[in-house]
Amino acid sequence: MTHRQLAFATLVVFVALTGGTWVSTQGPQTAAAPDAQALFTRACASCHSGAANSRASSPEVLKQRSPAAILDALSNGGMRVQGSKLSGAERRALAEYLSGKAVGGDPTGAASGRCASTPGNPAFNPASGPMWNGWGVTPANTHFQSAKDAGLTADQVPRLTLKWAFGFPDATSAWAPPVIVGGRVFVGSHNGTVYSLDAKSGCIYWYYSAEGGARTAISVGPRSGGGFNAYFGDTNANAYAVDAATGKLIWKTKVETHALARITGSPTLDRNRLYVPTSSYEESQGADPNYGCCTFRGSVSSIDVATGKVVWKTFVMTDEPKPRGTSTAGVTLYGPSGASIWSAPTVDAKRNTVYVATGNTYTGPEQPSSDAVIALDITSGRIKWMKQLYPKDIFVSGCRPNSDNPNCKDQAGPDFDFGNAPILATLPNGKDAIVVGQKSGIGWAIDPDKQGDVMWQYRAGVGGALGGIEFGSAVDDANAYFPVSDITTPKPGGMHAVSLQTGERVWFTPAPAPKCGSGRGCNGAQAAAITVIPGVVFSGSNDGAMRAYSTKDGSIIWEVDTNHEFPTVNGVPAKGASMLAPGPAIAGGMIVFNSGYGAFGGRPGNVLLAYGVESSTTSR
Repeated sequence: MTHRQLAFATLVVFVALTGGTWVSTQGPQTAAAPDAQALFTRACASCHSGAANSRASSPEVLKQRSPAAILDALSNGGMRVQGSKLSGAERRALAEYLSGKAVGGDPTGAASGRCASTPGNPAFNPASGPMWNGWGVTPANTHFQSAKDAGLTADQVPRLTLKWAFGFPDATSAWAPPVIVGGRVFVGSHNGTVYSLDAKSGCIYWYYSAEGGARTAISVGPRSGGGFNAYFGDTNANAYAVDAATGKLIWKTKVETHALARITGSPTLDRNRLYVPTSSYEESQGADPNYGCCTFRGSVSSIDVATGKVVWKTFVMTDEPKPRGTSTAGVTLYGPSGASIWSAPTVDAKRNTVYVATGNTYTGPEQPSSDAVIALDITSGRIKWMKQLYPKDIFVSGCRPNSDNPNCKDQAGPDFDFGNAPILATLPNGKDAIVVGQKSGIGWAIDPDKQGDVMWQYRAGVGGALGGIEFGSAVDDANAYFPVSDITTPKPGGMHAVSLQTGERVWFTPAPAPKCGSGRGCNGAQAAAITVIPGVVFSGSNDGAMRAYSTKDGSIIWEVDTNHEFPTVNGVPAKGASMLAPGPAIAGGMIVFNSGYGAFGGRPGNVLLAYGVESSTTSR
């Protein structure tokens, strides 16, 4: 038995299903490890052959690297596009095969820390307590939790202390937003393992291994015939429904066949439909003259939650790509393309509408659906209207001004995507508005009754490819809150409170001095999604701190430094670092959030942290 097989033999329970693996809390089994040699032949050998004319590293060169370095390349580095098409177990098997060294531990992180299987364990019941369900609590995506469901007041926040920590194996980013439903925490991971954890202790009820990385929030809802499903997406563009009580696969649906498609925006559950957005890695391939850039078009799929069947699918970039010339390598180029949907769709039941916010155009001709908020009919998927908020944003990675690469023609940028989910907000005067932050640095309020007419706009940041307002804003009944990244500027970070009614500034708090000191990836950028409860805004930072701001004046009333290693309930070595993507979930007096993001100017980490209130005034 090889060291790789021995590592896999430590898995507590593996029950193989189509396209993934689920594990309950019952007796031990083992599963066959992936055949790494066959996997290399299928997925890698065409480039990493060792041939004299190949630019890719030969197997002999790769053998000199550590398995951790190979895993990082497949998960977060130069091979992340190829690695996104592999499961966590397959990436680990390749890393061990190529390096000739064992990673250690098991790829699920579930060899220890399991919940005891006893009659005293409560049955899963979403109605048993407060919840934070899906990306934004409700399909309106406000990222606001009520006082009743938060179970946490502004006066109690300074007494928050660490309750437990959970480590993600084979991960350089803790990138999935956790949710809290029925006394459990549901969360995905970098290597594709999805977990159901006990909210009080962090012990593992079950885990499921998806085909790709799982970075979306999970939504839980009732299943026809009884029981509940948990829904999520992966980086292979698969949408899943698994039994929320056991993790057993109910259905899996491929929503997009483009080779570089993925799901990064969280699917939104509303009644008997799941609305699934798609984005892609194709933008990162655009400057390669050997790649026929570009053919991906952002889309939304409406899925029947009972069957997993696609009811309708709408490409938000309506024109199909056509040949537009050849690259310097003689490869046919295509366009228009782009308008990825990086964030969660928002449901407006009153108007029978789904809203999505889109990214930039990859290749021209320029289209009105990029950098836009788009309204779709909830029944048919028909596009009702588009409101483009930055025109002519044609961008692919790697292109530079005056490049002679035809892939880069007209690539003016400036890459002002929408990473925010649209927020359906109610203004103090009772009128509805769609509030959304953009990488341009502008926060917008637009009118859903007037095809997106601008009601107000607010300049929060400088903007840029990694700047402006990135992954998530929030609202309460009075204000909109915009965190600023601006990670490449001299003064990154800052939190803005803006009147929902007028768009005027209420307060602004600049980023404090970084907790991590100085150096690469250590700054005050606030790219991560934020969460609001009555009286408090919570915001994670690139400097590794989670901070709580008073909604009255922006003063910081609590902060915790996560830049260190944590003992974990599942025994996986874990540390905190940059927080650049997901925001915290708050319910039942608990705040749960991820720390560590090893890409886009952040520092790597791999820990999930849960805080609750102690009776003393001690904080950590």
